[in-house]
Amino acid sequence: MATAALYLAHLNPMTKAHESIISMLKRDHPVYVFPVRFLKDGSEVSTKSFPFSYEQRKEMVESVFGDSVKVLPDYTFHAPYAKYMPPLLSSKSWKLRNQIVSHVKEGSFVSYTGDKAERLMLRMYRLKPLKAGRLEISATSVKDMLYREALEGRREGWREMVPGPAAKVIEKHWGSVERFANAEDGTTRVMGMKFPKEGYHC
Repeated sequence: MATAALYLAHLNPMTKAHESIISMLKRDHPVYVFPVRFLKDGSEVSTKSFPFSYEQRKEMVESVFGDSVKVLPDYTFHAPYAKYMPPLLSSKSWKLRNQIVSHVKEGSFVSYTGDKAERLMLRMYRLKPLKAGRLEISATSVKDMLYREALEGRREGWREMVPGPAAKVIEKHWGSVERFANAEDGTTRVMGMKFPKEGYHC
């Protein structure tokens, strides 16, 4: 049986770097994409760092790859997010790990991240990360351009950094950009991981 590849990512928004990674993984593996999401009282929490919902990001991936990859909602943190800390020691973090692999039908799998610290974490969770470098295009720089365009009305260069079909999805959901363009970023970083402040402790 084939070995599956698990790609855990923010994808907020999807960029050409994400497209290249998924295309690379598809050459040798059935691919499962897990866009991270944060839920509080059953509703997804969005911030300036995470403006696009899970469904919008799923739409971006499927606009590029159709049904040739599986996009699943299992990489989900439920408030309070603090209960997943510290990683490895928290039983909730292991429950999340098992939730991620629960719908992978292949008998074996590998995972992908371009970040060295994240790769170490995936290895500790026995998710068998592939060795890989981070690609150049940053979703943060794309978001900065999106917000400038929303605030100033001047066409920015983000469309050259995003797959064409995904760019159309972003334009379709432009209200998500406008909602956070002039907002403070309600995220916090804990042990290298970013979480929404809303729902972190309660």
